[in-house]
Amino acid sequence: MALRLEQKKAIVAEVSDVAARAHSAIAAEYRGLTAAEMTDLHKKARESQVYLRVVKNTLARRALEGSDYACMSEQLVGPLLLAFSLEEPGSAARVIKDFAKEHEQLKPKLVAVSGQLFGPEELERLASLPTKEQAIGMLMAVMKAPIEKLVRTMAEPHAKLVRTIAAIRDQKQAA
Repeated sequence: MALRLEQKKAIVAEVSDVAARAHSAIAAEYRGLTAAEMTDLHKKARESQVYLRVVKNTLARRALEGSDYACMSEQLVGPLLLAFSLEEPGSAARVIKDFAKEHEQLKPKLVAVSGQLFGPEELERLASLPTKEQAIGMLMAVMKAPIEKLVRTMAEPHAKLVRTIAAIRDQKQAA
């Protein structure tokens, strides 16, 4: 069924709005996936705060004009789905990577981050980025380490004195 002009404009506006807010974008070929598998992929994407949409390439090119992801326009060929990370830069890459492990028909084609276009080989690297909670945890550990070291250093003379006195006591009791 052909789309009407109003429907096409709505799709372009929706994808353009999402692209303006997204941290990263993935284009993947979905040829060969069943409707049930696509539904499962959409469900996993929603759970991970990823916007997933199958859009005609001409509409996708129009939607991506003027956004950070305009670099993808020339290489949008064939049946592709677009996945945009809305919360964390690596969330779309994780969803696509995990789903592609189980379903070989899903093949990542393009990866774009902040206006830079990468090949599908960079999907693994983007997917390995820490989540927001993991990044905060790593930052807190780095911030906490010098304080812990200072406390241990300041407590060491007292601990050494206690160990020395205990050794003298043990020595006197043995004699």
